[in-house]
Amino acid sequence: MSTSLLGDLFGRSPFRPMQRHMEVVRGCVDHVVPLFEAVAGGDHATVAVERAQIDDLEHQADTIKNALRSHLPKGFFLPVARRDLLEVLDLQDNIADTAQDLAELVAERRMVLPEAMAEPMLALVKSGQETCDAAAGVIAELDELLEMGFRGREASRVETMVDALSDKEEEADRLETEVNRILFAIEGELDPVSVVFWYRIIELAGDLADYSKKVGSRLRLFLAT
Repeated sequence: MSTSLLGDLFGRSPFRPMQRHMEVVRGCVDHVVPLFEAVAGGDHATVAVERAQIDDLEHQADTIKNALRSHLPKGFFLPVARRDLLEVLDLQDNIADTAQDLAELVAERRMVLPEAMAEPMLALVKSGQETCDAAAGVIAELDELLEMGFRGREASRVETMVDALSDKEEEADRLETEVNRILFAIEGELDPVSVVFWYRIIELAGDLADYSKKVGSRLRLFLAT
């Protein structure tokens, strides 16, 4: 990675590369909804376009992740451990990896979304997107938290944001259960191999929200230490 890019990442804030990484991760997830809208419409050309966008953004996220892992200075005086920051980074990266896995599955296998599952499945991926947005909002507060020493009104505000993030993940869990119930009810109408892959796709869609919640939960531990 170039010296100028490293300067862009670390020049203003020790948290800036974490925030930049999360912005790119969020971009990955933003393409999951149009990806599934295209699957629902049987538009394989758009599925391929959205998959390519997700692949590109996931690669960008990996580039930032690898730079941060390799070059995060050990001398920063922070109220959180370097190891803990890298753990949050890994959780963020799991979100992008999950978006890429979803795109690969539906594109490579040219999945056909059963009509009975279409509405709740789209609701599930939109819920995952909203949960990821909420996690990105929490990460965006890291600079303010640092200025306030991870205490005071800013910490209380972030706690409230993390609570809202958890609520969104619970809604995603509810939707995941609903889609699984519908798939179970129509299994006999579908190709058995497709059934297996749809269960995996539903699980991955739920993981978008789950990993997003874990980002917030890990930030909550920062506030507790």
